[in-house]
Amino acid sequence: MSHPVSNDYVHSLDRQYVFHSWSTQGALDPLVIAGGAGCKLWDYAGREYLDFSSQLVNTNIGHQHPKVIAAIQQQAASLATIAPATANLMRGEAAKRILSHAPENFAKVFFTNAGADANENAMRMARLFTGRDKILSAYRSYHGGTGAAIVATGDPRRVPNEYARGHVHFFNPYLYRSEFDAADEQEECSRALKHLRRVIECEGPNSIAAILLESIPGTAGILVPPAGYLKGVRALADEFGIVLILDEVMAGFGRTGSWLALDQFEVRPDLITFAKGVNSGYVPAGGVMVSQPISEYFDTHYFPGGLTYSGHPLAMAAIVATLDAMAEEGIVDNARHIGQEILGPGLRALADKHSLIGEVRGLGLFWAVELVSDRQRRTPLPAALMAKLKSGLLERGLLPFVVENRLHVVPPCIIQEPEVRQGLAAIDEVLGTL
Repeated sequence: MSHPVSNDYVHSLDRQYVFHSWSTQGALDPLVIAGGAGCKLWDYAGREYLDFSSQLVNTNIGHQHPKVIAAIQQQAASLATIAPATANLMRGEAAKRILSHAPENFAKVFFTNAGADANENAMRMARLFTGRDKILSAYRSYHGGTGAAIVATGDPRRVPNEYARGHVHFFNPYLYRSEFDAADEQEECSRALKHLRRVIECEGPNSIAAILLESIPGTAGILVPPAGYLKGVRALADEFGIVLILDEVMAGFGRTGSWLALDQFEVRPDLITFAKGVNSGYVPAGGVMVSQPISEYFDTHYFPGGLTYSGHPLAMAAIVATLDAMAEEGIVDNARHIGQEILGPGLRALADKHSLIGEVRGLGLFWAVELVSDRQRRTPLPAALMAKLKSGLLERGLLPFVVENRLHVVPPCIIQEPEVRQGLAAIDEVLGTL
């Protein structure tokens, strides 16, 4: 028996049958979404939302981009799926395009289904290449929800999931809440690097396979590293023969106003992981960009890893169409321009107006607004007020990305000035009510 589709029907279907991630199941009240286009989404009652979250910071090209949808449909009509051991046109074209945005000396792409398994396989490559075991990563990080990726993650979700071995954490720079009593960015940078050197020395450099770092930690608070930090990490990796893996899953493919976030820090890693923005998640895809020396190592050494859907043709067609559309339509430049000229200044103006804002930081269309109940003490705004902020924004038709005491402002990279102004006005209004 068929049901008329409505918000109520979809909501009840979800609550009866769907088990959700990162949540206590009984307390859930998921938002119902029926469709979308560009930066807008709507429910079955026709209620519209401006997407200021890019979902999980992945719909960089916006919703239902016609060129990407057409590419998926065309690929589905000719070959919907094929095993990864075969040669496939779209897989080759996708890898070629991805590498055109990598630093020099990157040779191959290993495709995965998401960012988590991209990080899993990058760690695997580093361990095999070095013959070492330990992976160093930051406490303020998120690298995915799977076996080793969640243990490499620093945030508290790691703690109930610690089943992988060989993981060590260190503090990355975060001046606003400095672990190093630093007075400015330069001091934060030098002290963070000194701390990392001590961790390497104490763990035994010859036991460390890789340092895994998000170019700009995303979920942890959009922590733009101080000038010189990533270069300093690269120098430490070189000194001790450690592989440097930069996680560009959230920060890559236009989000920061450059093709990759690392482009803005003059750093060349050994492995780069990606997912999300590479095709805006239209079909799940991720991967590892592999530098020449590591790629050449596996020319004569077996790689013990693989996935049934690695380089899935529908996902690959979506990547090719996404990267082509981003280039043709100047979407990366748009992210840089809107961030620099409109969104960044707009958020700073809100900080001048509202004492609840402790700090605003970001690049491109990748911003965090840190909310505090006391500016002097930098006391995080309590969870109850953050919940009020979130519901207030939803009531005003803005779909926000709220993490702990922060509002992450991360709209699609295609957003235009009027929509940015609309979003800023909603944030301004809700902050006024708090």
